[in-house]
Amino acid sequence: MTDFKKLSDQERQNIREELLQRYQDIKSRRMTLDMTRGKPCSEQLDLALGMLEGDTGKAYRTEDGLDCRNYGGLDGIPAAKALFSEFMAVEPDELLIGGNSSLNLMHDTILRAMVKGMMNGAPPWGHLPKVKFLCPSPGYDRHFSICEYLGIQMIPIEMSDRGPAMDPIENLVAEDDLIKGIWCVPKYSNPTGVIYSDDTVERLANMKTKAADFRIFWDNAYAVHHLADKPATLKNILTTCKQAGNPDRVFMFASTSKISFAGSGLAIMAGSQTNLAWVKNQMAFQTIGPDKLNQLRHVLFFKNMAGILDHMQKHAAILKPKFDAVQKVLATELEGKKIARWSKPQGGYFVSIDAPKGCAAAVIKMAADAGVKLTPAGSTYPYKKDPLDRNIRIAPTFPPLEDIQAAMGLVAICIQLVSLEKIST
Repeated sequence: MTDFKKLSDQERQNIREELLQRYQDIKSRRMTLDMTRGKPCSEQLDLALGMLEGDTGKAYRTEDGLDCRNYGGLDGIPAAKALFSEFMAVEPDELLIGGNSSLNLMHDTILRAMVKGMMNGAPPWGHLPKVKFLCPSPGYDRHFSICEYLGIQMIPIEMSDRGPAMDPIENLVAEDDLIKGIWCVPKYSNPTGVIYSDDTVERLANMKTKAADFRIFWDNAYAVHHLADKPATLKNILTTCKQAGNPDRVFMFASTSKISFAGSGLAIMAGSQTNLAWVKNQMAFQTIGPDKLNQLRHVLFFKNMAGILDHMQKHAAILKPKFDAVQKVLATELEGKKIARWSKPQGGYFVSIDAPKGCAAAVIKMAADAGVKLTPAGSTYPYKKDPLDRNIRIAPTFPPLEDIQAAMGLVAICIQLVSLEKIST
């Protein structure tokens, strides 16, 4: 295909007219498709229905006789901690099992720091003149929403194909003690699909920070959500922090929201014993314990880490054709035209498209006008402000495959039309 910028005015006009006709044809079909969020589809959720059936669904006592119907177990039942300590690659006393939402655990951890302080001898963050967080971008909008809600100033950090740009991060945290944390989605990052390199993990663990209570919020949401035959690996951040002499630097998070049931999974939090003691001491004022019956169901259903990985292969069999369809349409429609670049993720839930500067909002509106809703422009950046107005997040997991193909055809047409308009002005 030909670089759009190298076409003559007449050639661009001819292409524009053809694309407009295709756009109107699609619009006339009156599609109603919502691709704004990365949700599991019904077929994925069906994979875990066995958790609610038979002995698994009726069980209420663990092997050692604990009655999961009753109070107690602030940090989770031992069997669940054993299973998910392997999942998180930490020791059982370095994690806790919460409710169904890891986002809830992240929010509460920051809120506790705002109210009570992150460590002994450090002032509550809320008493400081300002609190700042580093935000690799494009990134996860709900992370940014927590900061915005709590009045935390966000500092965008550019993402590379190895993770966030480490030079500016190291410079910033060494000079400013008001920078208290960084958000990280280290594996199949939302939305770019980036996997943090070993070097990036090591630099995050070893860097000098002016704030003694600086924390990495390590949201490994897609730890086992592989699409490729050979799963990507990620260096263990807690082990690396210990080796660097900074054992308390990281809080790790994960959940089974996209493994079992999105609204009824398990949330996991891990870190040093010191950090977990800090969390549990404050959780004791908030709750008597999580849903232990749900924890038991997960243990009985998955049994072990091999059971989780086998289950995720079934997820991949459903999702990979959808991601392949996205790649095929984008390559067919946009390859060689030099108007867009897009991620080719090995796992996770998203595909990230960078359109020409100043085009994302117009593309997203044009697609919505034809019946396909995408994540609002700017959402993958702090304060919902993409400085270049170019990033488009594609969430292909929920719709049926045939709808993905039609939707991506529309998105590609919109990118071309808006790009042609941009070139002509």
